[in-house]
Amino acid sequence: MKEVEITSRLVVYDDADELPEHIRILMQKAVEARKKAYAPYSRFKVGAALLLDNEEVVIGSNQENASYPSGLCAERVAVFQAGALYPEVKIRAIAISAASDNRTVLTPIPPCGACRQSLAEYEVKQSEFIELYFMGEAGKVVKSLSVKDLLPLLFDKSNL
Repeated sequence: MKEVEITSRLVVYDDADELPEHIRILMQKAVEARKKAYAPYSRFKVGAALLLDNEEVVIGSNQENASYPSGLCAERVAVFQAGALYPEVKIRAIAISAASDNRTVLTPIPPCGACRQSLAEYEVKQSEFIELYFMGEAGKVVKSLSVKDLLPLLFDKSNL
C-alpha cells in the first residue's frame, strides 16, 4: 500500500479591488450576468464570464427549470456558449459570482462538480490551464490556477 497526498494551491484576495484590472472587469461582467439569472426556485443566482484568447468575453447565468435536472449552471452556460461561438479559441480565465435572494453571500462560491467536469473538458482540450476566480456577492475572491486544483482526479478522454 502507498499513501498519496493531493494538494491544491489557491490564492485568496481580500476583495475584487485587489484583482488585476482585466480580471476585475471580467468579475464585474460575471456580477452583471448574475443579475440576469433565472432562479425562481433556489433564489440562488450565479453569473460567469469567460475571457477568451481572442479577447472576447462570453457570459452565462444559471437557468433553472421546474424539472430540476433540466436547468443549467452559469459556468456551463458560458463554457458551452464559448464552445459554440468560438470552438477553436482557448479560454484564458473564468470569473464567477454568486448571490442569494435569501441571505448575503460573502463566502467565495466555487463551481459545482458538474461544472468542474465540464470546465476540465475544455482545459484538457486546449492543453492550457484555465484560471478560475470565484466569489460571493462581495468579500474575498479565490483564484485557482487550473481546474485541476479544484478537481485533481478528473475524468478525461485519456480514461476512455
